[in-house]
Amino acid sequence: MKQLRLSRLAVLVAAIGFAAVPELSNIAANTAYAEEAMRPEIGKLVQAAGELFKSKKYKDAMSKLHDADGVSGKTANESFTIERMRLSIASQSGDNDVVIRSAEAIIAANKLSGKDQLVMIQTLANAYYKAGNFPKASAAYGRYFSEGGTDSSLRQYMIYAMSQGGDSSRAMKEVQADLAADEKAGRTPSLANLEFYSNAALKQKDMAGYSSALEKMIAYHGKKEYWVNLLNNLERKPGYAERLNLDLFRLKLAVGQVTKTADFMELSKLAVLGGYPAEALKIIDAGYKAGALGSGAEAERHNRLRDMAKKKLEENTKAQAANEAEAAKSADGSALATLGYAYVTAGQFDKGIAMLEQGISKGGMKFEDDAKLHLGMAYLQAGKKANAIKTLKAVQGKDGTADLARYWIVYANQTSK
Repeated sequence: MKQLRLSRLAVLVAAIGFAAVPELSNIAANTAYAEEAMRPEIGKLVQAAGELFKSKKYKDAMSKLHDADGVSGKTANESFTIERMRLSIASQSGDNDVVIRSAEAIIAANKLSGKDQLVMIQTLANAYYKAGNFPKASAAYGRYFSEGGTDSSLRQYMIYAMSQGGDSSRAMKEVQADLAADEKAGRTPSLANLEFYSNAALKQKDMAGYSSALEKMIAYHGKKEYWVNLLNNLERKPGYAERLNLDLFRLKLAVGQVTKTADFMELSKLAVLGGYPAEALKIIDAGYKAGALGSGAEAERHNRLRDMAKKKLEENTKAQAANEAEAAKSADGSALATLGYAYVTAGQFDKGIAMLEQGISKGGMKFEDDAKLHLGMAYLQAGKKANAIKTLKAVQGKDGTADLARYWIVYANQTSK
């Protein structure tokens, strides 16, 4: 099974920018961050740099600051002010290396207010990330949050930085904490976290966690391309019952995964053998319409399968009354449930649903969850979504029935949007 591509990572690297840096167009007169006046020889150079900065003449502005650097005996405040201007210029001109050096110096000076200090830490973290220095980036993001930062969108950068920097176990813990918090608060988990978790779970061969992440990506973010991974993974789940292959194929058909000749043939045969010839004929007709059946070296075989389904449907129609009477006399409700879903697949929803409900009420079934699954599917096909979801939520089987029921709910919610 292929590892999911971290599609968000490239987006993060491309989109990440510097946090807003205050524009210091009149730095010499700025008293918000100055504890003492600058000497005229430095103030004039910084002022000139500010004017050039406003005119977007970044190279010339940097040159003025270089001249200011050369003035001897600078006070801590003068050096601090120069670095703030340098950071503003470097941020706008895209000089990431200078952003890092200036942000480091400004943070180390510890002269900013709490809020502005957090902005500067964020700026430094983003710059480290852009430079590919992931260990320092994750540390800076961690500091941002530990000192009171509240921009939750930065957590995805921190987590990826941890992972790319070699601290995957810590990144996984952070993702798990985010997912748990989202679930507790009833929030939609982020796609970035789900993609990270799915890949980590797959690497660790945690197939339950992998499936859970896939399911949420489909349910919350409409990632329909992950259906194939999710449903194929169900077949490999320990304890999965092969008797559910027909039901699994039914869901694959619903989500558009049945496209190949072999799949149409297998699904049709399972439907005939399961006692659903009307359903088999619909599937075969769909295969012919799609061009997957009726042509090539196996065309005659396809025709024989269609003839067999027609013959079986004719036999069932003739024996309909007898079959219903026999099912009604049965000691348990299995026969009623099977016959009821056969009617549903033939388009007789009301009659089929009534028989399914009667069979489940009668009890004594070996596979009651199968019948509940079919009842939920029947409600869904009849356009009764609320009843379908309520019924499907009651399916509890550990053999794959509960998984299928949950996936049908995801499908139902997607198709009704």
